[in-house]
This record gives sequence, C-alpha cells and structure tokens, in this order.
Amino acid sequence: MSNHSLFERAQARLPGGVNSPVRAFKSVGGEPFFTARAEGPWLWDVEGRRYIDYVGSWGPMIAGHAHPAVLDAVQRVARDGLSFGTPCALEVDMAERLCALVPSLEMVRMVNSGTEATMAAIRVARGATGRNRIVKFEGCYHGHGDAFLVKAGSGVLTLGMPDSPGVPKALADLTATLPYNDIGAAQALFDEIGDEVAGVIVEPIAGNMNCILPEPGFLEALRELCSRHGAVLIFDEVMTGFRVAPGGAQQRYGVSPDLSTFGKIIGGGMPVGAYGGRAELMRLVAPAGPVYQAGTLSGNPVAMAAGLATLDLIARPGFHAALERATDRLCDGLEAAARAAGVPFTTTRAPAMFGLFFRDGPVRGFADAKAADAAAFRRFFHACLARGVYWAPSAFEAGFLSSAHDDEVIDATVAVAADALREVAG
Repeated sequence: MSNHSLFERAQARLPGGVNSPVRAFKSVGGEPFFTARAEGPWLWDVEGRRYIDYVGSWGPMIAGHAHPAVLDAVQRVARDGLSFGTPCALEVDMAERLCALVPSLEMVRMVNSGTEATMAAIRVARGATGRNRIVKFEGCYHGHGDAFLVKAGSGVLTLGMPDSPGVPKALADLTATLPYNDIGAAQALFDEIGDEVAGVIVEPIAGNMNCILPEPGFLEALRELCSRHGAVLIFDEVMTGFRVAPGGAQQRYGVSPDLSTFGKIIGGGMPVGAYGGRAELMRLVAPAGPVYQAGTLSGNPVAMAAGLATLDLIARPGFHAALERATDRLCDGLEAAARAAGVPFTTTRAPAMFGLFFRDGPVRGFADAKAADAAAFRRFFHACLARGVYWAPSAFEAGFLSSAHDDEVIDATVAVAADALREVAG
C-alpha cells in the first residue's frame, strides 16, 4: 500500500480525496500522506515513514498521540457501549469540570463539533437579544456554518475562497466583518449599527489565519462595546480552550465573554464540541427554553471519557508552564535558524500554539498574514516533510505542540528546519 495509490482511490470517492479541505495539500502542492498510526509526537504513514507532528490532529492532542491514560479510559468505557441515547454520568462530570475550569461558564451544552458549538452560540445570541446581526473578524474561522463563511480563515483562506457558494446572500448580509485587532473599526461599527448587533464572535487568539495574538486592549474593548450596546460577546475557544491556560484564553487575558465555544482538547481526539456561558443565556436553550438545539450523539460516553482523561493530564502541576517553555524553545530556535540562513521570518506564539510567517514582523491581522511569502512556506514545508517534520500544510494554519514534544524532539526539529531554511534561501 502506498500514499499515492490511496490518494488515487480516495479521489474517486471523496471530494478532493479528503474529508476536510486543508488535508489535501492544495495550498502547498503535492499529495498528502496517509497516517497508519501515531504515538507521542510522532506520526507514521502507510509506507512506514515517521514524522515529528506539529498538527496534533489540529489541536486535540495536547498530551501527545495515543496517550496511555486516554486510551485506557476509552477502552474501559467502550466496553459498556458506544452510545446510549440517554443521559449518562460522564456528561455530567464533563459539564462540572468545564464550569470549574473556565471562569465565565455557569452552564454548558455538549455537542459533536466546534462548528455545532459556534452555530448554536450565535443562535442563542440572536434568541436572547431579538436581533439578527453578527460581527466576526477577517481571517477568523468558526466552522462551516453559513453565517461564518464570510472572509473566513482556515481551509477557506487556504483555498482562496473569501466566501462560499451555497451561502444565501441574505444570510451573509447579516454578518459584518471587521479587521482583527482594530479597535477603532469595531467602535465605528457599533456607533453605526450597535443596536442591531446580536453578538460578536472572535477567536481570542486567532488560529485560522495562522496564529495571531490579540493586541493589548483589543479583547477588553470588545467586552466594553458588547456590554454598552447589549450584544453577546462570544469567545471561540475551540483551539485555545485548555491549551493556552487551564481556563483558556479568557483566563490568560482576564476577559470574560458571555458565551464560549470549545472542542478539540475536551474530546481527547474523539469528535466533540461544547458551548456555554452565563446561566441566564443557557437557560434559553431547549428544553429549558425556546432556543432549539439538539444532537443524537451529544455527550457521547466514549468522547466524554477521552476528554476527561485529557483534562486530568493537563491539570498536573506545571503542565502549561512546561508547554510554554517548549514553545519558546521551538520558536526561538526557528527564528535563529532563519536569521542564519538570511530568510525573512517571524514567529508568533502562545503556550503550545504558534505561527510561522515568511516575512518580517509584526503580524497583527489578516492583511499581514496574507503578505507573508507563501511560496517560501511551500518550499520550507516540503523540505521539512522530506526530512521527517510535518507542519500544517498551509501558510494559514497555526501549529500545535504537545507535552510529548521534549527538548530532544524540538532540537531535532530545529536542525531539520535549519537545513530546510538554507534550501529556501538557496
């Protein structure tokens, strides 16, 4: 079995040969490899090649792939059944754990993906306010819900599609889009239509136009504007939740949203999502209230077990501090290698999350991300892949570390990157 033969078979039956667009390597060229197994910081493809992985299943694997504690939890719970269609104790345990960890959560609803969570959150915002307008930010991706596919990031940006066919214009017109980190633009918009805005949804650390951090005062300004105009502030913490701090970006920056969305880490690699926030808002959700949302597999016991085991792992003393040191070691090493090679290059970083930009800094938003040298990234990506290091296959996706990325793995990565950067400079 080869990667190429599998991709040929896949293209006959799967659109583009994949089940999620960015996996297809469209942005970087070439063909994707097919993973056979994973462990710790490593992936092995079907041809037996090993890669140091900085995608981590796009974020869930903060403790590394196939962690024994997570696998044990899944296997133990799976023996009792894969899905019940009734309430189970583990979903109550998960709800209590999330509310204990995240400062703004009073109630939470489990769903099956980050997209489901963000779609439900804006429905609650509209139901609570009686308004229809939603505000998002350029380059931020909140899943593939119709309301979000307007100047979106992630795979949409990778494929060069600022909007998606199939999204009705009337619905897209209800989404206003602002530049990320631009407080003045947000203030101007609220001065104009503030009484029409149901909610503002934002990645508190953007991870879908690569990794871009909020500038001082940005999140605070959004909080103040929403409070003043009666709009619901929604933090999309599907990526950042439990990664950049035990209580997510909102804990790290000290800003409390009205609603939050989560995914990835709380499933430990299983499909999962959640949204939650102030009790008065969440009591609007059916069956407690009139805002309808449901899910056949929501609160799945196996997913809850995997997520709870992962949350146990990240609760260990010093876990996030060690991840922050590892992220600094990686990014500092990459920047030094780029300087030595004479390649314009900058990194952005938060604990266990980073961005690579082939340009001089700073990088503040969507326009800066697009101004980076995408051709240089493509050469770098393939030069590293050939040497056994796997970055996200797009210049517009954040990278992720896990606790399994120790100093030896990071130093090996930097050595590979140094060779690749010399090739880019070539």
